[in-house]
Amino acid sequence: MNEMPDFPQVTQLAIPLFVAAIIVEIVAVRFFRRVGEFETVDTLTSLLMGTGNVVFGIVFGFISFGALMWFWQFRLFDLGFSPWVGILAFLLDDLRYYWYHRIAHRVRWVWAEHVNHHSSQHYNLSTALRQSWTGQFTGMFVLQIPMVLLGFHPAFVAFVYGFNLIYQFWIHTETIRKLPWWFEAVMNTPSHHRVHHATNPRYLDANYAGTLIVWDRIFGTFVAERDEDMPRYGIVKNIATFNPLKVAFHEWIGMWKDVLQPGIGLGDRLRYAYMPPGWSHDGSRKGSEALKADYVRRHPDQAGMPGLPDREAL
Repeated sequence: MNEMPDFPQVTQLAIPLFVAAIIVEIVAVRFFRRVGEFETVDTLTSLLMGTGNVVFGIVFGFISFGALMWFWQFRLFDLGFSPWVGILAFLLDDLRYYWYHRIAHRVRWVWAEHVNHHSSQHYNLSTALRQSWTGQFTGMFVLQIPMVLLGFHPAFVAFVYGFNLIYQFWIHTETIRKLPWWFEAVMNTPSHHRVHHATNPRYLDANYAGTLIVWDRIFGTFVAERDEDMPRYGIVKNIATFNPLKVAFHEWIGMWKDVLQPGIGLGDRLRYAYMPPGWSHDGSRKGSEALKADYVRRHPDQAGMPGLPDREAL
C-alpha cells in the first residue's frame, strides 16, 4: 500500500498568479494597444463566477470525490504516486476531459452547467475564471471511474486535473495570436481555444481539448482559426446580463421550463434534457448542425471546409 502524499490545491494556489496575469493583460490592452477587449462589469462577473466555483467546490466537492472513493475499493491495481504515474494520469485525464467537454456541448443536461463559461461576449484571461457553480450535480464524475478502477487514486486524479485547469487559463486571450507550428500542432493554444469559444457557424462544436489539441485532431473535431472569419464570442443566444446568479442558473431554468411545459409526451420531456442545445420538439429552434447548414446555403463556396458540411449533406 503506497502512502498518499498531502496534495496541495494547485488551482487555489495559482489564484494570485491568475489575478496578476489579468492585470498585466489589461495594461497591455489599455496602454500598449495589444489586441483584446475588457469591459469592467463583464470582468467583475467572471471574477464572481470564479469565486462561486471555488465556494461550491468546497461545499459540494464531497459528492464526486466520495463517489470515486467508493469505487476505489474495487480497483484492479494500486499504481501509487510516482512522477511517472502522475504523467500517465495527466495524459489519461486530459483524454477524459476532452470527452467530458464534448459531452458538455452535445448534451443539454451538462451544457446547463457549462454554458456559463461561454456566456461572456469578450475573450480575455478573466473569461477563464467564469466557471460553473453546478458541475458537482451533473454526474460527469463517472468519466473518472475507469481511471480509479485502473489504480489511480481519486486524490491523485484531482491533483493532476488541477494542472490541466491551470494550463487552460493562459489560452483565454486575444493578445497572443499564433505560436510556432510545432506547438500549435500538439498543444491547445489561444488560437485553437478562440475557435472553441466562437459562435461563427464553422467554429461551433470544435476544439474541445484541455491541454493537448491532438485529441481533436484524432477524433475529427479540430477546426483552425481563419483570419477571414475571426471569432465572435458568446453563445448563440446571448443572455444579456451580468447578474452572476442568472449566468450560473439561466440554462437550468430554461431547461426545466422546457421539460415541464404542457402538451408534450415523456419522450420529448427527456429529449429536452439529453439532446444537444437548440433541440426542440417542434423544430422551432436551431442547433449547431442547422446553423452550419444555413451558413453553407448562404455561402455555398464554403461547403466542405473544416467545421462545415458538404452541400450533399444538406
